[in-house]
Amino acid sequence: MNSEKTKTLSFSALLHDLIQSLEDKSYDRLTLDNYRRTLRKIEPYMDENGIEAYTPEVGRHYYEFYLAKNKLSISRQKAIITAIRRLNDFYSGIEYKVQRQHQVELLPDNFENFLDLFSLRCNEAGNKVNTIKAKKRFIRCFLKDCIDLGCMDIYSLNPSDVAKACLRVENKDGWAIIRAFLKFLSINGIIEADFSTLVPRYQKPTHLPDTYSEKEIFQIEKVIDRTSNIGKRDYAMLLLATRLGMRSGDIVKLSLADLDFRRNQINFIQQKTGERLRLLMLTEVKIALTDYINNARPKATGDTVFLRQNAPFKEITTSVLRFVTTRYFKMAGIDITDKKHGPHTFRSSLANSMINDDVPYEAVTKILGHTDSDAIKHYAKLDLDKLRECAIEVPRPSGTFKAFLDGGINV
Repeated sequence: MNSEKTKTLSFSALLHDLIQSLEDKSYDRLTLDNYRRTLRKIEPYMDENGIEAYTPEVGRHYYEFYLAKNKLSISRQKAIITAIRRLNDFYSGIEYKVQRQHQVELLPDNFENFLDLFSLRCNEAGNKVNTIKAKKRFIRCFLKDCIDLGCMDIYSLNPSDVAKACLRVENKDGWAIIRAFLKFLSINGIIEADFSTLVPRYQKPTHLPDTYSEKEIFQIEKVIDRTSNIGKRDYAMLLLATRLGMRSGDIVKLSLADLDFRRNQINFIQQKTGERLRLLMLTEVKIALTDYINNARPKATGDTVFLRQNAPFKEITTSVLRFVTTRYFKMAGIDITDKKHGPHTFRSSLANSMINDDVPYEAVTKILGHTDSDAIKHYAKLDLDKLRECAIEVPRPSGTFKAFLDGGINV
């Protein structure tokens, strides 16, 4: 529809036309009902505030208003944002896309050029593409804060701005990346002083990986409706995580060429490490994959195994995999209070299960596709039985402390 004509519609007509356009793109009934139910609430908000015509600003203001009045889960917040964004795109005549790409806000050239040089150095050091992207994201935020503090170019960096900008960093993991960037500037003579020493150091708190028992994993697998096309897809995806410990990124990028049904192998390049990993295709995994590919996978061009079930039939994203995992955790009635419950927890759970079965740590890291030998330390935290063998008996109290426990000394 012409965007100028769309802007003259009443809100109810605008919503009707949006739903119709999504229906034309083969959105399922449940999704359409969710969009309709979410967006319908905007009209009463407009009436209460005397707003006659809808604009994208109205949608954003409504979201802020609704969020302030209601305590929402992160997934619900994202669902509302997605619905409003879809409405705003339709209103503005923006081309439909299954998933919006995040637009990177570039810095002025006198900062961005040096960030590119740092990226090249990271690439030469063997950093993966996604790792470099994450580093650039941290450094851009840091440099943006420096600019806000009055630093006009990289040569004008000073101790005060560096220290203040570091204090604005919310994710303290970024400090190590900022420190490396400042060290790079100093070593290459771009700035005279080494400001890396001003960056605070952050020690991550020790955290035991969240795991779930085999019984809980089986409960999750059991609640999936394997008679439906989506259920067949979801079951096959989750088995790759629960039985083989594959990462989310590897599952959604898996191609038909990676599956060797004759040799019962899955052979793929890992997204995180860039290393090839060959896994045994367990019988239950083979059956699930065969059932999905032959009976439920959309007949679409392309080699990616797991696709959206509705048109356009594109590969799914890791966010979709996280969403369906959370849904099945809830359907199975698993207690996820204060515990992570995404696909990655299946890797920790699988590691825990193998360790409990006395599988050597080296074998665990190989199966899960780790290239860093230090990963063994990570899994050692799960081996509670062996850790208990190392426990030292608590000595009996004596002296002043014993007298205090016996009530003989007042503090």
